[in-house]
Amino acid sequence: MLAQETPRFSVDVRLISVGATVRNASGELVSDMNRDDFEILEDGVPQKIRTFSRRKDVPLNLGLIVDASGSQRKFFRRHRRDLERFLETTLQPRDTAFLLCFGNTLRLVSDRTASVETIIDNLEQFDDGKVKGFPKLGPPDESRELGTALYDAVYYGVEEKLRQAESGRRAMLVFSDGEENSSAHDLLDAIGAAQQEDVTIYAIRYTEASPNKMNARNKYGIRALHHLAEHTGGTDYDAMSNGMKETFKAIGEELRSSYELGYTSSNENRDGTFRKITVRLKRPGLTARAKPGYFAR
Repeated sequence: MLAQETPRFSVDVRLISVGATVRNASGELVSDMNRDDFEILEDGVPQKIRTFSRRKDVPLNLGLIVDASGSQRKFFRRHRRDLERFLETTLQPRDTAFLLCFGNTLRLVSDRTASVETIIDNLEQFDDGKVKGFPKLGPPDESRELGTALYDAVYYGVEEKLRQAESGRRAMLVFSDGEENSSAHDLLDAIGAAQQEDVTIYAIRYTEASPNKMNARNKYGIRALHHLAEHTGGTDYDAMSNGMKETFKAIGEELRSSYELGYTSSNENRDGTFRKITVRLKRPGLTARAKPGYFAR
């Protein structure tokens, strides 16, 4: 049996964290990789891996982002059921999750907790119309005329909640149709915030339309959720066609079976440009999925 490597921590604020998931040719997760099995390149330049850990050894810090706008109102009970199913499948005592519901405003419905019951009970209260009992996220004077602030929900979920997590795996599940019309931040802002804090986004999409009847707004939402997931190392799922029980099980397994790699960039410039990250594996027949890069702010 391979010796378990102890997670290492660095005070270097320029340490770049990269989460990676590894699968074999059959699509099965591979959980016995070691530091020497990986290579990281930034803009084509090899980087020295300074920290390494298997994520089954660290707690999960989860952000649960639920769309409560008008277009998703009909799915709210389904959101609740699917959310509870995911939490019961995945959350362990050492993990924490927070719940943010959004429409025209962003409401912190449940702060970070390991209690599935607390999260679901708070969601029930929110659904019963007790909205004002939950604090807002984002600037207190933020004014939005329309009703769906998806990008702000992701952005402030990362900046005000997941960024506070001192250690462990950071991930976000977004329950939405991907439609957007009122955020102060755009798609690139939301992706950039998640990349900077190494937050992997899994998008659970609820779009009630057959492929040949989708309108432009439906198609936009599908692309938006796909980009949020793909560019942060995650995956998007169609909740209307997939068996969500198996989907949530797969997400939970992936969160526990991936790796945390850290390196200090050989490019010391902090010029705001995008740096492309490539994760290579030395073992043949395996593939890795990770965020494609970050903005050097």
